[in-house]
Amino acid sequence: MKKRSLIIIIAIVLLSGLFIYSARIGSLKVYSKNSIATTAKQNSSEHEGHTPDTEPPKAKSETVEEQETPTIEIPPEKQQLIGVKTAEVSVKPLRKIIRTVGRIEYDERKIATVNTKIEGWVERLYVDYTGRYVKKGEALAEIFSPELIATQQELINALKWETQGKEIRDGSNPTLTPLSKNAEGGFSVENMSKMFSADAAKLFEASKQRLRLWDINEEQIKKIEETGKPIRTLTIYSPVSGYVVQKMALQGMKVMPGEKLFDVADLSIVWILADIYEHNIFLVKPGQSAKITLSYSPDKEFFSRIDYIYPTISTATRTAKVRFEIPNYRGQLKPQMFTNIEIKIDLGKKLAIPDDAVIDTGTRQIVYVDKGDGYFEPREVKLGVRAEGLSEIIMGLKAGEKVAASATFLIDSEAQLKGVTPLGGHKH
Repeated sequence: MKKRSLIIIIAIVLLSGLFIYSARIGSLKVYSKNSIATTAKQNSSEHEGHTPDTEPPKAKSETVEEQETPTIEIPPEKQQLIGVKTAEVSVKPLRKIIRTVGRIEYDERKIATVNTKIEGWVERLYVDYTGRYVKKGEALAEIFSPELIATQQELINALKWETQGKEIRDGSNPTLTPLSKNAEGGFSVENMSKMFSADAAKLFEASKQRLRLWDINEEQIKKIEETGKPIRTLTIYSPVSGYVVQKMALQGMKVMPGEKLFDVADLSIVWILADIYEHNIFLVKPGQSAKITLSYSPDKEFFSRIDYIYPTISTATRTAKVRFEIPNYRGQLKPQMFTNIEIKIDLGKKLAIPDDAVIDTGTRQIVYVDKGDGYFEPREVKLGVRAEGLSEIIMGLKAGEKVAASATFLIDSEAQLKGVTPLGGHKH
């Protein structure tokens, strides 16, 4: 029994040793085959690197760049799901509409200031409230001035002396006895009367000129000469037809030379001042037409042209003022009214795409070009002017190419998740 058990144990040991030996031989064969294959592969690649058919390094790099053009695949069913639409890059006529708000102002060239050139007091007011309409030549006020009365009296006296001198010389007045010449020579009384008349005439003309400079008209001067009596007050007349927009004159107040009494504005033509932002100011030019409407009367439309562009920019609003000139029929346009203004500017034909096709990162503008078969290429572009939902393309696209015009942010998000960026990098 013991002998039988010993035989079985010896048989098991022999079988185990045979199994271990067989496994070790198999692993050696596998290792040898792998080593031979690796060596052959290395030798083959080294040998190929020295073949005469190898491409030049430059051509090889260009091939790699062409193969590395970044694209993102969006299957047609997914495009339909997210609402992708494409638009063709084409040359289109662009027209920009600038909308702004204007304010009606007085025409500065039609505002007249009424003042006096003498010192005096307002004795009577014909226009006693602001806003009254006056006609050209209408009396506004009367000024009492002692200096004016004194000058008129000089004029009257000079005229009287000149007349008396003439009567002495020719003896036309019997109450005045003609004087004979001096027998001893020297100046005769007649010669002296001529000199006296000449001086009186000069004094008369000087007084007359002074009255003219004080705005006494010829008709009033003639009346003074005929009556021989001074005019008590100086009447101030309106130089233009219009509305009294400022009235500083009060009954009984003292006025000084040059002091403003009234401002009269002719409102037959008014100005409209509009603010244009500085990024649009290079588009506007004098002579361009504009449509003007009132928000509280939208059925009325006015048309005008840019009359003047002011040369400065407001530091607070970053805008420049543009002026329009418009006739004020029936006085329906009042100063300080607000208006709505539309300026249409023809920019000509430009290569353009929809605004929605552009993703503006702040430093770059990206579009996704449809390459067909569900592939889109992110590409950087350079934009020009924008008008009516279109953006001008200066660089980056050609006419006839198609770009994604909707769901661009979804396409861009998918590209970012997959690490697809335009050449040169695309950082948000």
